[in-house]
Amino acid sequence: MPHIQRVVVAGGGTAGWMAAAAFSKVFNGRWQVTLVESEEIGTVGVGEATIPLINIYNSALDIDQDQFMRETSATFKLGIEFVNWGRKGDNYIHGFGPLGPDLGITKFHHYWLKAHHAGAVSSLDDYSINNAAARANKFIRAQPQLGQSPLAEIAHAYHFDASLYAAYLRRYAEKRGVQRMEGKIASVATRAADGFIESITLESGQRIEGDLFIDCTGFRGLLIEQTLHTGYEEWSHWLPVNRAWAVPCTSVQPLLPYTRSTAHDAGWQWRIPLQHRMGNGHVFSNNFTTEQTAVDLLMSKLEGKPLAEPRMLKFVTGKRKQLWNKNVVAVGLASGFLEPLESTSIHLIQSTISRLVSLFPDQSFNPAAIKEFNRQSDFEWERIRDFIILHYHATERTDTDFWNHVRTMQVPDTLQHKIDLWKSNARIFRENAELFSEISWVEVFLGQRLVPTGYDPMVDAIDEAKIKDFLGNVRSTIARCVEVMPTHAQFIAQHCAVPASKHAMDQAAVSIATKTATETTVAAH
Repeated sequence: MPHIQRVVVAGGGTAGWMAAAAFSKVFNGRWQVTLVESEEIGTVGVGEATIPLINIYNSALDIDQDQFMRETSATFKLGIEFVNWGRKGDNYIHGFGPLGPDLGITKFHHYWLKAHHAGAVSSLDDYSINNAAARANKFIRAQPQLGQSPLAEIAHAYHFDASLYAAYLRRYAEKRGVQRMEGKIASVATRAADGFIESITLESGQRIEGDLFIDCTGFRGLLIEQTLHTGYEEWSHWLPVNRAWAVPCTSVQPLLPYTRSTAHDAGWQWRIPLQHRMGNGHVFSNNFTTEQTAVDLLMSKLEGKPLAEPRMLKFVTGKRKQLWNKNVVAVGLASGFLEPLESTSIHLIQSTISRLVSLFPDQSFNPAAIKEFNRQSDFEWERIRDFIILHYHATERTDTDFWNHVRTMQVPDTLQHKIDLWKSNARIFRENAELFSEISWVEVFLGQRLVPTGYDPMVDAIDEAKIKDFLGNVRSTIARCVEVMPTHAQFIAQHCAVPASKHAMDQAAVSIATKTATETTVAAH
């Protein structure tokens, strides 16, 4: 069968330009990539926090890290701090890096748990280089040349301005041959024989034909849903939040190297520090509070001066029944929505693009490849869904109807199995290629006060004095490493600070982008 020759990306924003930039790199100019977007249609633009796998995407595109950070007003991210989740007043960090080293075949956290039950150990944060550095507001990139040192194991992601990231990738893609077409899509034409999409027509009357279409049209799903009627699998019975107010504010000091998620009465609030401003939002369920109460709470909790009016986002948690249907692949919000609690939105864009590249079709659109793509996508989305549900379900909060609901609800069998396995002997097994590691599950389980009654019996094969020395050495080594690290702000100032003149331009762009996105969101609903 002949190769795919024409790829059409419908929609811009982070999803569209991540797809176009990736194709411009891997196609190496051989096949045509056209991206269609309208300046009149804003983007949601709240996906400002990432996980470490974004480094794989940037590296694959040969993106210079420091330049990318200056262009997107980015800061570094060592993990996520969760406040008030297990109980009001609780505070823990889900860090990206490893915990202390394993002993033999037994995972580190089992030794920590034995000491914890005996009251002979400090916070789990003291045994993670990422968490300890975050608590001290320190940062340095991993130093692999240091071998076994914890400084060689630091894992980081980024906070960045999503609109600036999309603009950066647009410049990258257009330089490599991607053609951008300005205009709104007026109609979509399908082939009578098989229902495949053959072209889209803009309001100007221009017709754009393609072999493969990438739907990045946001919640509307103009191709995947409005044209192909793929269907949507809703998960709001497990994840009842369905609204978010978002607002930027001025920066405050210190410049923290982590995202903060603070639980409220009917949802939670995000805090994302950038170099030129701070991103804030309140994710909530309108079944348990009012929109006005939610926005009032958000505005009362801002640490800086608001830079724009708050804007409302409405969503239904879930995913398309197929991310790939006929010759359309949905990317970003067109594929579904999982709330940004664990910063997975941009990762799901990245993984969808990567999966498509690995199963890239020819003109036959082999059904087996499409089936495998959708199988892998379903597995990834469902396991991320389970991890997010855990944050709500594993709580001791009884102070509001919202928390009573999520604490007592029945959860998916796949999640319940993980909880049951953990409760007895603190065992976790990563299944296939699920996103979150065993360490991630450990940190959230313990942070949410789900402490198992026991630990791996193999721990008792090690002398208690040896375990005590082992834990003490890990803690002291990490403490010494953190002590010599620069602060987060110092590291940025030395390597990737945004020039002062550009800060003012970025601040002005915030108000314009926010106004456009607000109008778009209202129109979409």
